[in-house]
Amino acid sequence: MSDPSLVRFRAVIEAALAQLESRREEVNELNVFPVADGDTGDNMALTLRAVVQELDRLQEAVGDRTLDEIGRDEIVGSVARAALLGARGNSGVILSQLIRGAAEELASRPGELVDPVLIAAAMARASEQAYGSVREPAEGTILTVVREMAHRIMTELAHMQETRLDPDAPPQTQDALIADVLEHALDAGQQSVRRGPDLLPVLRDAGVVDAGGYGLTVVFAGVIAALRGTEPPELEHHRAARVTRPQHASQTFRYCTNFAITGSELDPRTFVEPLEAIGDSVLVVGDATTLKVHVHTDEPDAATALFAAAGAISHLDVADMHEQVEQRSDRLAAGGDGDGPPPVTFSGALAVVSGDGIREAFESLGVRTLDGGPTLNPSTYDLLAGIHAVPAEEVVVLPNSSNVFMAAERAAELSEKRVRVVPTRSQQAGLAVAVAFDPARGAVTNAEAIEGELARVHTGAIARAARDDAGGRFHVGDAIGFVDEELVAWGDPAATLTQVIATLAPDAELITCLRGDDAPLADDEVLALAGDGVELELAAGGQPSYWWLLSAE
Repeated sequence: MSDPSLVRFRAVIEAALAQLESRREEVNELNVFPVADGDTGDNMALTLRAVVQELDRLQEAVGDRTLDEIGRDEIVGSVARAALLGARGNSGVILSQLIRGAAEELASRPGELVDPVLIAAAMARASEQAYGSVREPAEGTILTVVREMAHRIMTELAHMQETRLDPDAPPQTQDALIADVLEHALDAGQQSVRRGPDLLPVLRDAGVVDAGGYGLTVVFAGVIAALRGTEPPELEHHRAARVTRPQHASQTFRYCTNFAITGSELDPRTFVEPLEAIGDSVLVVGDATTLKVHVHTDEPDAATALFAAAGAISHLDVADMHEQVEQRSDRLAAGGDGDGPPPVTFSGALAVVSGDGIREAFESLGVRTLDGGPTLNPSTYDLLAGIHAVPAEEVVVLPNSSNVFMAAERAAELSEKRVRVVPTRSQQAGLAVAVAFDPARGAVTNAEAIEGELARVHTGAIARAARDDAGGRFHVGDAIGFVDEELVAWGDPAATLTQVIATLAPDAELITCLRGDDAPLADDEVLALAGDGVELELAAGGQPSYWWLLSAE
């Protein structure tokens, strides 16, 4: 049967995660230092979620074994590794090191019940581990907060009548005692968060407290609530920073790059200097068999290449920090105040686009977009950053060009999210089938539904010829028309568009036409080209290269 101690531990971590989720966006909006990860709340939540998932795995594997039979070493080791692999961004990696430090201290005390003395030792070890993971620790951040929380617990021990627990102490007594100790630590943590701007000028200038430090107090409030079975202790709400662009040393670099390395005899110190040559905000933490890497760089591929001979690369995540800053600015301009997290979805979708009208059309369907540029050809790392930006752990990707298939598939393989690529060959096809996307379903189910719709869609396109036809059919500047990638018409723009519409019309209930930037016909002229019985819906796509993009359903 399941071990109650493991069940209690999971309940505590789950409550901490739930509390952090409730203020996740508020934590996100605070971030201005020390790095522009811009999604501190997201990163900390993902770290805790990885721990919960690992505890679920352990729970299934327990069988009839007790906690002591499993061994505290195995449990805390698994939890520490899960936190490490699940961490993203500086904030997530530092939180994983706090968890690792506390876990290692707990593992070193076999047979002891978790009591105030053990909590004090675990907090001190966590603080030491976190400070050791950062090359240039900054006071006023989460590092200061956890150190001062640990110090408060050590101070309180001197005034407590009961600091140790007998092995036969009931769970209720243990929970109540731990909750009392942690509440004192939380009080110290809140005071430390408020003092942060006094220690760190960039926080003071921005009128903000440290996001990671505040996030840590939110986590502890959730733990206390779970131990007592009550609502969490009251926490202050903090408004977003006055600045809309984080001021920090890494604003030169674009991509927040995270990945794991598994191998043998790994030494994190050997990789720091090469990483700093291509970026900053470098963290390399872990042990001889597993490392987690965090770096801000313009060259994610160069960062992963440094580890190619060291072991297997996994859990790759690339976030576009420039995009995060722009999104933050947009939210603040729209009056977002971080009072709650964005809607949680089971899966999300990402479409590669080129053209403002097409982008807006996809986004109106709940699909995130990635600007593929005039040639609709983003890199693998652009796609990884786009996948990261989707607020879901399962993602469907619509590449919308055959040239993007390989990069999208590679990004899906590398991403630590569950990703499915649907082979949409054009933007108009992707837009036509995106209506089948449902965020309440998983990525696999969504991909199957979208592919089913894709089989029923035919597409057309009219563009300006960029060169003469070798067979003499058309010349530079003439219109050329395609249906499902087959050339079917050429010459005059109106005649070519008419032929494409006529080819698509049989059995079509609706033809959608997206107008490009340089379309040579006015909208009323285009609508007049549709024959009797053909419903033609015209909209501004804003795409370059193609005068019109059409889809028939």
